[in-house]
Amino acid sequence: MYSGGMSTPERLIESTRELLWERGYVGTSPKAVLERAGAGQGSMYHHFKGKPDLALAAIRRTAEEMRTTAEGVLGGPGTPYERIEAYLLRERDVLRGCPVGRLTMDPEVVADDALRAPVDETLGWLRARLAGIVEEGKERGEFAPSVNGEEIAAAVVATVQGGYVLARASGSPAAFDAGVRGLLALLAPRDR
Repeated sequence: MYSGGMSTPERLIESTRELLWERGYVGTSPKAVLERAGAGQGSMYHHFKGKPDLALAAIRRTAEEMRTTAEGVLGGPGTPYERIEAYLLRERDVLRGCPVGRLTMDPEVVADDALRAPVDETLGWLRARLAGIVEEGKERGEFAPSVNGEEIAAAVVATVQGGYVLARASGSPAAFDAGVRGLLALLAPRDR
């Protein structure tokens, strides 16, 4: 499944990332990780202290990837509204859900401070980044002075994460798309 140039620890991390997204923490057994990684028995414990250590490395990698992807859009060209719009409309596998957001529904991840930390930090970073863009939009007169950047940022993140839930529940991305369109209509500058 993985290229021959990828090291065993990298294969283990990538396999764990995929399995966490598909099955959650409990469903990600060491056996499943080893099989997917094409790694020999015992190699996980050779490179990692155990399943929690490997899961933490995988969650950190997933969180880092999410930040990089989001920053690529949020730090791109355009007005503050256009950058938020680009973030909301960017290509996503809506029915698969968010690999970071889905971890918040995993009781074992939420109960473990170390595993939950990169999830919380990433969602916090995203809210702060969006809030800064909203504040920039207020300074430029694109958004009303009464708009609260932190509240709008929370609404954007909630729309995306809730949109994933609605889409998965219905088996269709239509609910996600409707939520995004509704939020964009509410955020649209008056001159649009």
